[in-house]
Amino acid sequence: MIGNPESAKKDVLISAGDIEVRLAATEEEVVAAQKLRYSVFYEEMQAIASPEVARQERDFDDFDLICDQLLAFDTTKSGEDAVIATYRLLREEKTGSIHDFYSFQEFDLSNMDNDHFRELMAGRQLLELGRSCVREDYRSHNIIQLMWRAIAKYIVRHNVGCMFGCASLAGVIQGDLELPLSYLYHKYKTPDEFNIPALPERYQRMNYVEWDDMDRSKAKRQLAPLVRGYASLGCYIGDGAVVDKQFNTTDVLILLLTDRLRERGTHLFEGTDPGFC
Repeated sequence: MIGNPESAKKDVLISAGDIEVRLAATEEEVVAAQKLRYSVFYEEMQAIASPEVARQERDFDDFDLICDQLLAFDTTKSGEDAVIATYRLLREEKTGSIHDFYSFQEFDLSNMDNDHFRELMAGRQLLELGRSCVREDYRSHNIIQLMWRAIAKYIVRHNVGCMFGCASLAGVIQGDLELPLSYLYHKYKTPDEFNIPALPERYQRMNYVEWDDMDRSKAKRQLAPLVRGYASLGCYIGDGAVVDKQFNTTDVLILLLTDRLRERGTHLFEGTDPGFC
């Protein structure tokens, strides 16, 4: 069943008008999220699908088996058409080690497990964010803001100290991306004590334009909207970018400590545990 089973209604994280945001409650809802991802990533953005993904017309992998699927529903719709946005959430407690996160395919996450970083975490766990997308006809409806308000409740519920994940810029590192990548490098690069570099065999440098020579307004405009959103919330960016040929994107590692988030994004936490903010 897709939409509003009674069991799911009790755990709506955010609602606004006809839109509800909650975790997928049934296998059918997970499949609907995967089909939405396929529509956005493969049909719209022209990613290269494996034969099995193309046959089933849904974006899926083994990580879906251990992730929570955060979904936005248009309650005026029914069936798969009701699912209008998704985010995939992987909590550290669902993994065996730091190496079991999706991002470890592109970035060396080892420093997120060192003593200094764990001290910053203060006993809280990691949360990986990924596979975010919104259906094209809802992208002017501020759906991502609602999704982030739901994530704010989720991280309080699950005692999360840091969120991270791969964020994508459309295209590969040539010409158009050199300016926004340089901007991210100079302004948001992770501190040395918990630097998160791209894997050596996939590492692409980001520093193409020096800070003093940069048209910063133009650089900000060239950032993907989701990356701009993360930046506004106080994120760090890992060292080095990775070209993802399957998706025709250039990926950067986003890292967002929840202590910084509560300073920058207090509005997201309205209605959560008041002790958090």
